[in-house]
Amino acid sequence: MLGIEDFFADCSGLWKTERTYHYPLKGEVERSYTEFNVQPLTAVEKNQISSAFIPSEFFKAASTSDQAYGFGISFETLSETGEEVAMRLKALFIPDNFLTDPKHLPQDATAPGVPLAAELPATEEIIRGFYLRDEGYSESGAITGRFTYLPSRQTLEMTTYYSRSVAVDQMRLMSPQLRLRTIVTYQRPEPGVIPSVINLVGFGMERRED
Repeated sequence: MLGIEDFFADCSGLWKTERTYHYPLKGEVERSYTEFNVQPLTAVEKNQISSAFIPSEFFKAASTSDQAYGFGISFETLSETGEEVAMRLKALFIPDNFLTDPKHLPQDATAPGVPLAAELPATEEIIRGFYLRDEGYSESGAITGRFTYLPSRQTLEMTTYYSRSVAVDQMRLMSPQLRLRTIVTYQRPEPGVIPSVINLVGFGMERRED
């Protein structure tokens, strides 16, 4: 079992992955190769991201950097069709128990229900919190989501509500050098409705290169 601090420490480094994406509505399959360079965020970077979403008075301690985990990510992807995509972003994870009242913090009031793929039982083991980024994947601009971390399975799951879709991204660390990655993207339904129409299912095995 890996604690959340050690999990994020093990995320740093150069990761290489081959992914397969399925598009159920189109009946299409696509493959790609990606290299991720992941580095821990500095205290200044953590504070910059958190201040854009969460007022400082909602934190239990004075320094955001002591109450959040995160990393900077740069990646380059090459698809089998020859399309190249490169991106840089910063991601910050703030557990609910670091905050005075998570229920009053930034949440999308028009968000649909939680996708079944992201449902987890309420137990003391599961760590829940806010997932903040200075850039989204599907849509540009800063965006907020929710995350869960399950120590016994060393699995981080991130749920993001975009304007047109809902993405559930899961990362399971099998060893310090190997992790499994899956993503399920749904069409975004009306507020309060559980997403059920799947646009994309992707999966891959990622290896860390020391």
